[in-house]
Amino acid sequence: MTAVAITDAVDTYLQRKAVGDPNSSGAGTYASNAESILRRWTEWLEAEHGVRLIATLEVEHMRAYAAELRRRTERGEYTASSAGTYYAVVRAFLSWCVHGGICETNPAATDRAESALPSAEPRSTSDSWTATQRRALERYVRERAIETASVSTRERRSRLREYAMVAVLAHSTVRGAELFNVPDDDRRTGATWNDVDFYTGTIRVLGKSQRLEDVPLPARARTPLRRYRVVLDPPSTDWPLFPTAHAPSIARRVRSVLRDQGYDDETIEALLEETTATELARERSIAPPAITTEGARSVLRRLCEEAGIDIDGNYLTPRGVRRDRSAESYRREATSSKPTLRASVLEQSIVVSDERSPAAGGHEEPTENN
Repeated sequence: MTAVAITDAVDTYLQRKAVGDPNSSGAGTYASNAESILRRWTEWLEAEHGVRLIATLEVEHMRAYAAELRRRTERGEYTASSAGTYYAVVRAFLSWCVHGGICETNPAATDRAESALPSAEPRSTSDSWTATQRRALERYVRERAIETASVSTRERRSRLREYAMVAVLAHSTVRGAELFNVPDDDRRTGATWNDVDFYTGTIRVLGKSQRLEDVPLPARARTPLRRYRVVLDPPSTDWPLFPTAHAPSIARRVRSVLRDQGYDDETIEALLEETTATELARERSIAPPAITTEGARSVLRRLCEEAGIDIDGNYLTPRGVRRDRSAESYRREATSSKPTLRASVLEQSIVVSDERSPAAGGHEEPTENN
């Protein structure tokens, strides 16, 4: 059988899928969604196992891929359903290879490989908190955000950030993987302020369907988010809602963007000697990375410990904060127009005139945003 490179087969597969049904309303959608999944899979195969050819792909490689998806699910980077979708995309590609005579069998369509996938069974009750426990955490972060008279601007910004994070997770159906940066998933880089529309009360996210969706933001989520934005004062709309506080990550982003803008390394290092990477990013409107899903879990773990909230040694995860999953049906596929950060005069006056509302909060902990 002819030796075919996996990357070449993927290119042909995506091209065929993109033009498979030009009259379909979803023409090209599958190819667009599948591309990032298949590209990451091929890169992982080569990096971890040195596999470049379809002919050398074996069941054990696919079992290892399934196990990798399970580990990422356990770390909170993916949901079990998302991991299953990623695996299914790869399995469908390999089935196409079989039908096209590129390979004899599909190594992904075996019990041995699929048995390593994460279970789709519901998580334990420790990951789904009671209303009382959830309210206790929200009350704690809200009171901390209000009591800011004697703290620094940075600390005030941090407290408002944490209050907004908990409020959005608690009062909307936005998932952690839609809100925060998912490492190694180039499509899930974290929500930005450009994704928020305060007029319509929605936030645009990449849903589990791998399509952009507009998700409702109830008032109890919007108000803390607006207050947080006032004190964060993002210099650009592509600024993440919840930026990382991990200084090395910010420095890497600053260096990368400045190099792309034509600065040499000597000039860049000189700029970083004069100020911090965080300050330089703000000065040059260089959007930092968003906090990672694991970083968000770390924040919630710390808040639970500070609030004295504990369930058999566990803590409230981003998944556990979400309270009303019945509202999932109110999600809708995003329209072609993008949401904006427009805020009415009334909304602006509510934010700045509320003397008890926190002005800003922010000690940023480098261990919380990898």
